[in-house]
Amino acid sequence: MTTVELEQRISALEHEIQRIKQKLQLPRSQPWWENIVGVFENDPAFDESMRLGREYRESQRDWEESESCYLP
Repeated sequence: MTTVELEQRISALEHEIQRIKQKLQLPRSQPWWENIVGVFENDPAFDESMRLGREYRESQRDWEESESCYLP
């Protein structure tokens, strides 16, 4: 690779790094979580996963309550 080609590649990389830095420094207009609020609205798969998670947690609570009488 010639010196001119290397200089062109370095210049292109410097330009790209500068562009990325500018993009990262932009102030965020809102918190990240506000960008995802509601993405699962009316999603049956999400509703089912929430139901199953709740069911599992409740089953663990029931087990802990029934087994607590056997703990020393």
